[in-house]
Amino acid sequence: MSLLKEELRMKDFKLRAWKTEDAESLAQAANNPNIAKNLRNVFPSPYTLEDAVWFINDSIANAKKNPINYAIVVDGHAAGGIGISVKDDVYEKSGELGYWLEEDFWHKGIMSGAVQMICKEAFERLDIVRIFAEPFADNAGSRGVLEKAGFTYEGTMRNGVFKNGEIHSYCMYSILREEVNS
Repeated sequence: MSLLKEELRMKDFKLRAWKTEDAESLAQAANNPNIAKNLRNVFPSPYTLEDAVWFINDSIANAKKNPINYAIVVDGHAAGGIGISVKDDVYEKSGELGYWLEEDFWHKGIMSGAVQMICKEAFERLDIVRIFAEPFADNAGSRGVLEKAGFTYEGTMRNGVFKNGEIHSYCMYSILREEVNS
């Protein structure tokens, strides 16, 4: 049995559409500077109940535009989020993966499992050939998630992002349709 399957057994989770009743648990889980520091500036910090209500309402209203956008549910409450958005123009055959998880559930195999699940679904449902993610270079946890989930490291974009007043490098990871188990 693989280590990932053993870890998943330690902490079960499910992916599902966002619901209005997730707002309180979303706000509680997301209001953590250790999460926000590794995400794009569009992710608020502090993360308030109003932010959660707005995000959930927007997710529900735009469910058809953003093909896959799920809550990660652990112990009956929304403990994170994961989504794949299809790009446009010359990138129309690529999907960008984004995710985060409540800190209490880090290092339990949840996120690697969630990434594997959503990538499989994306390749089944969407007309894409590639899924990519761009974690900050110093975010070893996120890079490890992608590597456990079968993504390939493609390179480091030096000094490519500006976050919290500092320049950071970020990494490019990808997985191709033929690399995901059907």
